[in-house]
Amino acid sequence: MDPMLDVLRTLDGALSLGGRALVWTRDTPLLGAVPELDSMAVVSLITSLEERFGISIDDDEIDASIFGSVGSLADFVATKLS
Repeated sequence: MDPMLDVLRTLDGALSLGGRALVWTRDTPLLGAVPELDSMAVVSLITSLEERFGISIDDDEIDASIFGSVGSLADFVATKLS
């Protein structure tokens, strides 16, 4: 399992991007740069990440920096998996 690729797939599905996210890199900005990633989409994305990776994300773990870039989101997921 490639966590980075799985994060990209999760982003793509949760935001209904039709494959656009699959070419993003760790440096691709998210929050504020991807119009589809609004506050409601963040909630959906968190649920999708929990389901795909079998993790639990508490409200107090979430802040905007996690969604700053693909890399910061992937790093957060990797931390939750370890």
